Amino acid sequence: ETYSSFTRLFLPRYKRPEVDEISNLSTAIVIDQHRLGGNARSTLGTATDINALLRLLFSRFAAPHIGYGNAYSFNDPAGMCPDCEGIGRIITLNTENALGREKSLNEGAILLPGFNPGSYYWKTYAESGFFDNDKKLRDYSPEEWQLLVNAKPQKVALNYQDTDFNATYEGLAVRFMRQNVKTEKETSKLGAKRMALFSTTAACPDCGGKRYNQKVLESRLNGYSIHDLTTLQLDNLLQVLEGFTDPRSRPIVDSIRERVSNLIDIGLGYMDLSRETPTLSGGESQRVKMVKHLSSSLTGLLYIFDEPSIGLHPRDVHRLNELLVRLRDKGNTVLVVEHDPDVIKIGDHIVDMGPKAGSGGGRIMYSGGYEGLLTSDTLTARHLGKKTRLNLSPRTAKGFIQSGVSSLHNLKNVRLRVPLGALTVVTGVAGSGKSTLVHRVFAREHPEAVLIDQSPVQANSRSNPATFTDIMTSIRNAFAEANGAPAGLFSYNPTEPARPAREPASSN
Repeated sequence: ETYSSFTRLFLPRYKRPEVDEISNLSTAIVIDQHRLGGNARSTLGTATDINALLRLLFSRFAAPHIGYGNAYSFNDPAGMCPDCEGIGRIITLNTENALGREKSLNEGAILLPGFNPGSYYWKTYAESGFFDNDKKLRDYSPEEWQLLVNAKPQKVALNYQDTDFNATYEGLAVRFMRQNVKTEKETSKLGAKRMALFSTTAACPDCGGKRYNQKVLESRLNGYSIHDLTTLQLDNLLQVLEGFTDPRSRPIVDSIRERVSNLIDIGLGYMDLSRETPTLSGGESQRVKMVKHLSSSLTGLLYIFDEPSIGLHPRDVHRLNELLVRLRDKGNTVLVVEHDPDVIKIGDHIVDMGPKAGSGGGRIMYSGGYEGLLTSDTLTARHLGKKTRLNLSPRTAKGFIQSGVSSLHNLKNVRLRVPLGALTVVTGVAGSGKSTLVHRVFAREHPEAVLIDQSPVQANSRSNPATFTDIMTSIRNAFAEANGAPAGLFSYNPTEPARPAREPASSN
């Protein structure tokens, strides 16, 4: 029950363990801030199994009746739009970026990753027998271009690494869609970048971006289609569900309402069930995972949370606390790694690590209840008793810089006006539009701004804090000056030889 119904279909089936008894061993479930990930077919509704309940509800009580629950799924051929195959968007290969029209196949005209001349994928096209490999793409006839880009799958004879075999030839756009869009695999960061560079996206003209086929959209319950319900903001959806009063549907509706209420209680009421999971932040992903487990009937589990309050407004922290307590009261053990004082307060047992960070830490400084922590002499205890001083003399602005009026996402014709030479804080409950206003509007209109966010540093295995902050440059220069040697000698990422060449051996 810790996985969605869709995921459970792919889990392996294990035989019973060859033991007589397993006791006092709790199943540990770590709920961290790793993003849920997924692909275009994964939404908030599918991740929380609310969509599964909605499909069940519609399959039993909607009219006209069109079939079982799978008939109301945009991930099933019975329910998906046949044109976009349930994605809601038409994603096509951007041939301007993917193909170099001034080159031939032999010159590397296919610019997609993995298609360099001599590679397996390149041979699929170059040795298909369909093209003159020295002919510039700009000189292709319409028939040749169609064959290169949009041809349907067919078999061709290939020789790769001295082995003859039949391979599947398909147009580049067809292959790109199959490998990057029409897949159940999770989209990686690299895959997302590739998609952004080599694809163009538009709303599906057949379903209007709704994902479902016409039969599903015409099947209604209380005047709503399943698409209507999944695109309502969650707090509005909860109100609509109050109108589903048929006693026969009550058990299903109550289950849906419980899960929607949990999402709202955890501060996600601004979302809708159609929100794609790859777009969720780490904090949002963690809260969605928490709600999934709140709806589980399993007990006796060990839940481990990694700083669940990050990014939450104080109002939402109290809601988080209520959910943590509910998990505990269901008969589970809950372990939370946390800094927020309001979360620390609700602990039945508190372990304070210290005394400092890094090499100065690693010891348990206190273990016990909250009242005992307050009287201990740890850094945490001192912080809990410390009051933050108010800024009673704010700086006078030296001018203002502002954004244009925006209605992006949930913004309501607002602009951000920031005083120069001062410290400005933008606050508000989760989902109120803070990040949209600052990151998506203000920062984009002012590219001169230095944006410091929580996204991972884009570096490689050779990078460390000293190289990233450029401290190593000063260190290398100092060593170079002291030793009369080039600075590259003191770098493991050298532009000059890292080791001086040995003197040739004497002939004497």
